[in-house]
Amino acid sequence: MSDDWFGRRVVVTGGSGFIGRAVVAALCERGAAVTVADREPFPDTPGVRSVAGDLTDPEVRREAVAPGTTAIVHLAAVTSVLGSVDAPVRTFDDNVAVTQGLLELARERAVARFVLASTNAVTGNVGTSTIYEQLPLRPLTPYGATKAACEMLMSGYAGAYGLGTCALRLTNVYGPGMSHKDSFVPRLMRAALSGDRVRIYGDGRQRRDLVHVDDVVAAMLAAVETDYSGTAIVGSGRSVSVLELVAAAREATACPLPVDHVEAPAGEMPAVIVDTSRAAEALGYRSRVGLTDGLASTWQYFRETGPA
Repeated sequence: MSDDWFGRRVVVTGGSGFIGRAVVAALCERGAAVTVADREPFPDTPGVRSVAGDLTDPEVRREAVAPGTTAIVHLAAVTSVLGSVDAPVRTFDDNVAVTQGLLELARERAVARFVLASTNAVTGNVGTSTIYEQLPLRPLTPYGATKAACEMLMSGYAGAYGLGTCALRLTNVYGPGMSHKDSFVPRLMRAALSGDRVRIYGDGRQRRDLVHVDDVVAAMLAAVETDYSGTAIVGSGRSVSVLELVAAAREATACPLPVDHVEAPAGEMPAVIVDTSRAAEALGYRSRVGLTDGLASTWQYFRETGPA
């Protein structure tokens, strides 16, 4: 444990969520004082102060970002792509307006670092091309557009006020703690528990980059510690087809996981292939959890907790 974390006061918005809980645990393990700002109270935990409330409320934000805060890790957001299409105004309020309010508090209270969980959806659909940070921002949904707006706000605050800002564009995050999620990996885990069949869109050859939550936590903490301002893609750096993912899940769970192929929805991306070299250079980031091992840890979690 590094003594550098003692005395640090870190606000984690969305700290009760899947990634948030893992980030909070890692910060506490390193000796940081943590404030969790979320709609629901955070469980009583040594070293953690809980601020329960809606971050669209300026008073909740001001209570969370107390004087003396050294860093903000901003994870709270509307993250559902379909939800953003159904409710674009709410998505703007929760994602853009809240981020603006937190950045202004960071400026007022001399917070040194501001780290955002962003997404590669800011670049839209690039087919089978590799995604890297310099691509034009061409989001195709309100969700992607709000995250792009947040990145631009952070760049403006970095340029105008010297605030250290880092937006981490995450690929598909998976791992222990995601039983309440409805993405493909938890669906695989629930199917393994129940013996149900798995639905695959199209032929299953579409490719995705999956990154384990432990790797994401390491990137988040590195972004807090470094002086780098800008964007960085955080993924495994290795894309696999959906069929390969199912095969890896069969190996990790020792379950047959039979599949049904169904028609792919409009807008299904053919591939997510990312270049993580900037994260390596700027943050010292390396993905360390392989897919089969990561799925095995996720399976163990689901076996212990059961389906959501």
